[in-house]
Amino acid sequence: MGIKFIVDNNVGKLARWLRVIGYDTLLFKEKDDGKMIELALNEGRVILTRDTQITKRRLVTDGKLKAILIKHDEPKAQLRETVKALNLNYYFRPFSLCLECNQMLIPRRREEVQNLVPPRVFETQEQYMECPSCRRIYWQGTHWRAMVKELRELTQGQ
Repeated sequence: MGIKFIVDNNVGKLARWLRVIGYDTLLFKEKDDGKMIELALNEGRVILTRDTQITKRRLVTDGKLKAILIKHDEPKAQLRETVKALNLNYYFRPFSLCLECNQMLIPRRREEVQNLVPPRVFETQEQYMECPSCRRIYWQGTHWRAMVKELRELTQGQ
């Protein structure tokens, strides 16, 4: 299954990168830290935050809840920091989760997406994935290739 995360809004772009490499990551957008902590405890999630107050809470200092204080500002540096701190795999389940809503993607046949993707994409792509929740369609186009390149660069920077 792998480790699961809840990412504080102050490191929101980190959530997307963790999803790119396949880690179940909730983005917590509310202000109430108590709710985030409760969710993390109930679902066995590690909190990723830049808020030093969260890491000082008794649940964290007692070891009942894992929280990582993120030091970097830049999302890719935050990802490197998280991967290193928790010994994560950059290629855990790459491109298996919806980058927007964190749901596991479902393979779709080409014919199923014909009216859901631009004509040029339909002409040039064979493999598609769909999010069962938000219905976004993914394929291995230029955006995907750019993310693969960035992942390679991140892994070389270890």
